Formats: sequence, structure tokens, C-alpha cells
Amino acid sequence: MNITFDELRRVKHALPTGSVSKIASELNIEEQTVRNYFGAKKYENGEVVGCHIEPGPDGGIVHLDDDVILNIAKRMLADAQNIGVH
Repeated sequence: MNITFDELRRVKHALPTGSVSKIASELNIEEQTVRNYFGAKKYENGEVVGCHIEPGPDGGIVHLDDDVILNIAKRMLADAQNIGVH
């Protein structure tokens, strides 16, 4: 899957507080691995994730080898919107 770096960061910043922890728990991975997926580069406590950034507009194009984390994040955003709208 391809997404701009800026869009990937927008998704991360729109997540409700505690979402990184919830995603990590759901996938049984380190929280830092989830942060790295969204553009962090701290690998001491997290794994390198399968994403490759090509320079370009909007922060460049990010090719994600696996979009599971992104799909969970989008589901969380949709759930948060549905809860907020009654």
C-alpha cells in the first residue's frame, strides 16, 4: 500500500489518546514498533517495520509492506467518530 508520509502522520495524530498502546496490545507487539510504523525512528525498544519512504511532495510516498496497523488505526478513528455522533 502507498500513502503520503503527511497522511500517515495525520492518521497517527488524529488517534484518540492511548491508541498506540491499544494497537500494540491487539497485535502483541511493542508500542515503539507502532510509533516507528507512523514515522518514528527509535529502534532500541521497537522493531523496524516494513515501510519504505521515497522522497516527494507531502513528505514523500511511504510504501507499507503490511497495512494491518494502519487499518486498525482507521478502524479506531471510525469508532471514535461513531461514538461522538449520536
